[in-house]
Amino acid sequence: MTDRPDVLVLRKAAHGMPIEQYAAALRERLPHHEVTLARTPEQEREGIRDAEIVTGMWLTDDLLDEAEALRLFACGYAGTGHLPRERLAQLDVTVTNASGVHGPNIGEHVLGAILAFSRRFHEGFRRQRRNEWRSFETHELQGSTVTVVGLGAIGESTVNRLAGFDVETIGVRYSPEKGGPTDRVVGFEDDDLHDALAETEYLVLACPLTETTQGLIGTSELVTLPPEAVVVNVARGPVLDTDALVTALQRGWIRGASLDVTDPEPLPADHELWDLGNVQITPHNAGHTPEYYGRLADIVASNVRHVTESGEYDGLANQVPL
Repeated sequence: MTDRPDVLVLRKAAHGMPIEQYAAALRERLPHHEVTLARTPEQEREGIRDAEIVTGMWLTDDLLDEAEALRLFACGYAGTGHLPRERLAQLDVTVTNASGVHGPNIGEHVLGAILAFSRRFHEGFRRQRRNEWRSFETHELQGSTVTVVGLGAIGESTVNRLAGFDVETIGVRYSPEKGGPTDRVVGFEDDDLHDALAETEYLVLACPLTETTQGLIGTSELVTLPPEAVVVNVARGPVLDTDALVTALQRGWIRGASLDVTDPEPLPADHELWDLGNVQITPHNAGHTPEYYGRLADIVASNVRHVTESGEYDGLANQVPL
């Protein structure tokens, strides 16, 4: 057993929830460690000087300048592209992320969006606001094909929640030979992707933003989708070409879109997407869940215990290659 390293929690909160809740969740799971919350820039600068383990949503170069003992940064987000990764690698700092934290809540968000378009709840809401008792046509999810791009924790959670709806599922991933929970798995090659899109009623984007996925769904892909298709984006805005999407929605190339992320983001108040009746927009809100800090603390506390018992800052859960 090694000395118990202290844990420093940085001040930036996630999803509008007080960062104090995260610190409290870590203290509950690590009763024999000192968990310190830095609530001001000065406290961050002072605290990081001697901290071996730091956790938070961001870590700037200026703050790294003050770090003298840092061995592990446990990022509170699943994505780490905003971190100074090259410098962290040079300093031999291990980085972990929050992958898996969002699986249940974003899976539920996607399922809700699909059901809303299937039963056309948005049209029901419009008629309710007008006090209008008049029937409207709807759709059935049963028998549809749902294509999920990205089979990480969020994609897998989405597929699992679709299991009881009698749908055909297609997964799209970098390494299709790995398989997945879907009925079929294809790669990102143009022909394979377009073959899948041609039979897709609901297209779910749940992949990370990379060179491969940036602009993945543009004019050609939207034209390939059937006219009754709905696009659900819980990935990142730039995965879906915004101008092409607007054109597709206006011209009836697809039936609708549910967007939790946009490009640009935040979506400007005068953007035409706001005024399209076949678009559902949420403000990057799918990741919000009251369980966020608890799930994140489970991952981080497990890694802290690993370090305490082994003295090793390698082989950690959610370790990110730098």
